[in-house]
Amino acid sequence: MIRAPEIKKFEPMVPRSDLKIVAIGGGSGLSILLRGLKQVTRDVVAVVAMSDDGGGSGVLREDLGMLPPGDIRSCIVALANQEPVLLDLLNYRFKEGNLSGQNLGNLMIAALSDISNSFEEAIRLIHEIFAVTGRVLPVTLEDVRLKAMLSDGSVVEGESKIPIQSAAAGLRIERISMVPEKPKALDEVLTSIAEADVIVMGPGSLYTSILPNLLVDGVSEAIRKTGAPKVFVVNLMSQRGETDGYGLSDYYKALEAHAGPGLVTHVLFNNAIIDESIVARYEAERASPVRMTAADKAYFEDRGIEILLDDFVEVVKGYIRHDALKVAQRLEALVDIKIYHHGE
Repeated sequence: MIRAPEIKKFEPMVPRSDLKIVAIGGGSGLSILLRGLKQVTRDVVAVVAMSDDGGGSGVLREDLGMLPPGDIRSCIVALANQEPVLLDLLNYRFKEGNLSGQNLGNLMIAALSDISNSFEEAIRLIHEIFAVTGRVLPVTLEDVRLKAMLSDGSVVEGESKIPIQSAAAGLRIERISMVPEKPKALDEVLTSIAEADVIVMGPGSLYTSILPNLLVDGVSEAIRKTGAPKVFVVNLMSQRGETDGYGLSDYYKALEAHAGPGLVTHVLFNNAIIDESIVARYEAERASPVRMTAADKAYFEDRGIEILLDDFVEVVKGYIRHDALKVAQRLEALVDIKIYHHGE
């Protein structure tokens, strides 16, 4: 008789504090960060951009007229406390047939949206099913598109097309905007920002994941009003078609140009040297480490913005990403917190 492999009992993690952290972004950068945040707090809110129009999300958006579920799903997986096999199901992508390329988790959200007649209710239900630590919120419930003006004055519409066409033409992104302009923010997003102990923006695609959130009506104003530390996590590497050749201060300049001053009190930046073999691999794909110069340092000093420096790099299967737990611990250290003791 062939015995099934023994499955180790899953034990949900107990975060150690009640620190309120709001993380703003989208894409893989945000989902990676959330895996660290849920280890230090039980009250994390992920605010996710809703302008995705590529991949499986784009197909569902066009076919069913629903909001894009992909980034929401990725964040739910990151914050879920559930058996690994169920998370594998949520991430499963079909490889053949009419569903080739489509994600099972996206289809679940689509089905729940139909059953409940509400995208917002579908997200609430998926939270319950997968025992999510904290909340994942769409920044808006409006059907929004992203538009970019390139350095030659040409305009590209569609999040998935912007970096591709920018890279192909060798042109920089000068400005992005939303269609329609100033969509209404979800009320819960604005409330969460007002109540946060720490607000973190990034890491992730600057123009297509982070900035779209700040262009939603009320979001930037809510961040500006709060007295909480506001941390901008700058990417480890440049991104082709978005931030080619950007230095540290270039990221902040783009953020301020779109959303105005007063949104950042701290910039978190990796100052560790990345292995040359890994850098070479990225440079073959036209990406390079983001650098900090003396001019960058002076730029932030002049504005009273503190730079949080450390080795924030984690290497996974030859690829680099932020060490999510180390970033979370650095955010935690910015404020006085009440330590959460399980059973209190």
